[in-house]
Amino acid sequence: MTLSPVSRDAAAPEPDPVPDAAPPPPAASGHPSRTLARAFGITAVLSVAGSLLGLARDLVLARYFGAGRETDAFLVAWSVPETAAPLLIDSAMPLLMLPAFSAALASRRSPVGPDPHPALPHDPQSVTAAGPVDPVPALVLATLPRLCLLLTLLSSVTWLGAPSVVALLAPGLHDPALAVTCTRFTATTVFFFGLAGYLSAGLRAHQHFTAPAAVYTAYNTGILITVVLTHGSLGIRAAALGVAVGSLLMVVTVLPAFHRRCCRLTSLKRRPGADRSLAAVTLSLQALVPVVAFALTRQSQVYIERYLGSGLPSGTISHLNYAEKVAQMPMAIAVMISTITLPLIARAMAEGDTERARDQVEKDLVLVSAITLAATAFLVACAPQILALLFQHGAFDAADTSASAAVMRIFSLGLLGQALVGATARPFFSARPMARFADSTPAGGQGTNLSGWIPTAAMGLGLAVTAAVSLLTAPRYGAPGLAAGNAVGITLTAALLLGGLRARGIPVTLTRVAARLSRLCAAAACATGAALCAAHFAGPDPLPVVLLVGSVTVVVFGTTAWLFGVHELRAPLLALAGRRGKA
Repeated sequence: MTLSPVSRDAAAPEPDPVPDAAPPPPAASGHPSRTLARAFGITAVLSVAGSLLGLARDLVLARYFGAGRETDAFLVAWSVPETAAPLLIDSAMPLLMLPAFSAALASRRSPVGPDPHPALPHDPQSVTAAGPVDPVPALVLATLPRLCLLLTLLSSVTWLGAPSVVALLAPGLHDPALAVTCTRFTATTVFFFGLAGYLSAGLRAHQHFTAPAAVYTAYNTGILITVVLTHGSLGIRAAALGVAVGSLLMVVTVLPAFHRRCCRLTSLKRRPGADRSLAAVTLSLQALVPVVAFALTRQSQVYIERYLGSGLPSGTISHLNYAEKVAQMPMAIAVMISTITLPLIARAMAEGDTERARDQVEKDLVLVSAITLAATAFLVACAPQILALLFQHGAFDAADTSASAAVMRIFSLGLLGQALVGATARPFFSARPMARFADSTPAGGQGTNLSGWIPTAAMGLGLAVTAAVSLLTAPRYGAPGLAAGNAVGITLTAALLLGGLRARGIPVTLTRVAARLSRLCAAAACATGAALCAAHFAGPDPLPVVLLVGSVTVVVFGTTAWLFGVHELRAPLLALAGRRGKA
């Protein structure tokens, strides 16, 4: 889909007969807020579909395997894709490659003089032997082969080191041999996730969101089909095999769109100027290392849970997993807003327009917080009913529901911190791309050279708090104690990142943002109280409780947020209403 006029870079314009005149931009398809709303709508539908399939995946796992030793063993192996997904799809790869692709597009559309990278009528990737280099295929040629080699090496090391990985992550696990076998299946995700993340970043930079939004739909479809077909013969190993199959389907989903929209991969080697394309791109480890360090540090919260949970009664890791997977679904949808707007922020920072970047970041923070806090009120009010409705079938019994509900309620208190970390971390990396071009000029407002390390430092402090709280509370409270450590640590990280945005070069008005967040928290408190009352009077059947509490939460939260003056919610709602009115 096309989000804005800048996406014409992915298409082949007609050659301009006047050398000194740039081709006119196409007419805008609508107001920017409406195009953003359309992008969010399509991405939301596909992301919700992926989340629902992920929920179905967890339902199948709960039905067939419950919450016991085998499931714990698989969840330890699942630490590999759980690390690879945020590192290579959700965080590091977009934060590295999306700004790089945005810089390439900005270089291609340089306003100085004639168009430095004219495209031929039927081959947008072509350049003449004497002409300048098109930066987009130059970037792909310089980065994609090296990335594939690195990912292959990492996958191989993970496969060979599976016993050490299991021993490090869960030394008290009751069935380490099974976990090793599952880890070797999941090791393949390192390669496929990395490739899918790279291709998705390129598509998003070109303002195409449909295929990237569908990757988790493909992933969970692969897991579901594999588990249903092979659980009888392979047991829990079927889930690990399904993870490998699903990661392959991710690449299959985005590769054709990338080839069509961004760069014709089959013509890279034989294109004239390929050698100069490679020389025109400079790769920077100074941009790579902070992003990788942040992603790994953030994922270390899960490592702490698995490490300490392996020494607690069997099923603890499973209860944490089921509760957190459900609680994170609305938060993931909220953070999707910042994923959609990241290309706009990256382009603004690449062009030195810090005011435009600031306005977008502030809007993102309010919208992300509103969705997350409304979800928090809903989850706290009816956690037992949600889990009973979803999982209490087959091997997952009432005791598992009660244990997981206690975890969910405490973990939900940290959802706002989780969402804000996801939304605020992106701007820190948005204007220091991993790749630079020979003809590019530095953009303004990039902050200090050390600003890229602020997210890692903030996450490190939050991680230390997580570990301390978990060590103090887990021996007495078990899984809820681990959830409390997670919530406290990530909330501290979010506060530190909000305070560090100015050091990044984005002049966010912290007092204004803090005022909006405090009003949203007040609205969430009102919604939680109303939802708890509704849950109390709705009766024992979980389905009516969930439906009633959900309705009450939306109405009370929306009304109180409006009364408290959070009018930033008005624009996206009116944009969506306008689209419906024209339909």
